[in-house]
Amino acid sequence: MENSPQYLFLASGVNNGEGFWIVGIKNCDENILEDEILLDCHRKELIGNESAKDILLAINLNVNNLLNELRNKNYLIGSPSIGISFDIPLEILENIFDFWLDIYKNQEDWEACLGLLKVRKRISLRNLIESESLKGNSKKWATKIETLHTYVPCSLRIDKLNDPMWE
Repeated sequence: MENSPQYLFLASGVNNGEGFWIVGIKNCDENILEDEILLDCHRKELIGNESAKDILLAINLNVNNLLNELRNKNYLIGSPSIGISFDIPLEILENIFDFWLDIYKNQEDWEACLGLLKVRKRISLRNLIESESLKGNSKKWATKIETLHTYVPCSLRIDKLNDPMWE
């Protein structure tokens, strides 16, 4: 069971009238859509359990980075009770899913990209790219990872009012 084949999947679903995306792992014997809250499966890859966990971790970190950045810029992004907000288009999630699934095939590139993704959690890679701090493959991968974080919604931004300091 340690590295038995698993499905890494990207699906859409509805829970209590609320739509969401979900990236997850299911045993290859299970039908992904058996779960009654899932509607459509958009990506499904049969891979080893450990690989699926590694890739899922990278996808979730990438999506969380993107959501945090959008919220920090005051974009109104929903927070469904399950999964990822429908405010993020399917195409963006498919690009993230496909990138991390594909890059996993080359261990050296995978490790470089995962390291860059962890840096991206704290700071934009744009400055590192523009300052010529990164060279060769690192610069190429940093540019690609930065691209996975460039989505900007059409929705209105929230203009936050500062609370009085005595509250």
